[in-house]
Amino acid sequence: MKTWSELTEIQPLASRIMTNSIQKDRISHAYLLQGERGTGKEAVALLLAKTLFCSNRSGVEPCQECNACKRIDSGNYPDLHWIEPDGQSIKKEQIEHLQKEFTYSGMETDQKVYVVKGADTLTPNASNRILKFLEEPSKQTTAILMTENSSSIIPTIRSRCQIIDLKPLHPQAFQEQLIHQGISRRSAVLLSTLTNNLDEAVSWSEDEWFAQARKLMIQLVETFSTNAHDAYLFIHQQWLPHFKERPQQEQGLDLLLLAFKDILYYHIGRKDAMTVFAKDDAAIENLVLFFSQEKLLDILNKLLDAKRKLKQNVHPTLVMEQLTIQIQG
Repeated sequence: MKTWSELTEIQPLASRIMTNSIQKDRISHAYLLQGERGTGKEAVALLLAKTLFCSNRSGVEPCQECNACKRIDSGNYPDLHWIEPDGQSIKKEQIEHLQKEFTYSGMETDQKVYVVKGADTLTPNASNRILKFLEEPSKQTTAILMTENSSSIIPTIRSRCQIIDLKPLHPQAFQEQLIHQGISRRSAVLLSTLTNNLDEAVSWSEDEWFAQARKLMIQLVETFSTNAHDAYLFIHQQWLPHFKERPQQEQGLDLLLLAFKDILYYHIGRKDAMTVFAKDDAAIENLVLFFSQEKLLDILNKLLDAKRKLKQNVHPTLVMEQLTIQIQG
């Protein structure tokens, strides 16, 4: 989504609010973009930044070709500052560094924009720091806060931002978008359960790492049903070496959740809801015979618990070892 017109097709209300503000030259000093992962928060932030900095804007649309637009795309524009969680949170020191940066004159123009990704992870001290920033806005400064969990943001920050709600994308419409990009329908169904971000989904569909992740997920599930004692070895020799980074580890658990959900859906006659296995796949018939509905419900709960532990920074090796033992049991 590189234009407001494209955004209108996916987030019509949010796009209309933003473009009306741009047309009337009433851009807020602070926005809070709230919505699920993949609903376009970063796309909105980048579009707004380009709109503010573009030297050859046509109406509300940035030109995409000028020096500012290209440098914003490359992440190399000096007056656009991004803040992301350092580990599990955004810390006071990060906001202090931002405030120091803003004491200097703009490198390219007098306009400055800062984007806070994962604003719900601000520590209490960081929240207080950024609150002071919001309470004394400069006419030439625009803040863009993004969150998937707006209830975790303190009311005093929320009250100083214009809140823009980004709605979840309709899965079927998203699947059609993916198919239009040349992705098979079966892959489109799977990808639409993992992300709402078109660029991300297309990237995964072409990624050898993701293809291998799908294979490992099916192999692990089948190992649990054919020779459960080998699962522990499989985890250490194949699973953990492949899922190295935290986002990859979370995605691995998401894939396992979808696989075990498929087996449960087959059990209860909801084959149309399956995302990993094909309806006529012989492998799933064997898995249905092995895993009872009661066992599947227990496994799904254990997988959700494993995801929570990863979020709490429990070591991924320990998380997967415990999960494997629980599924074996």
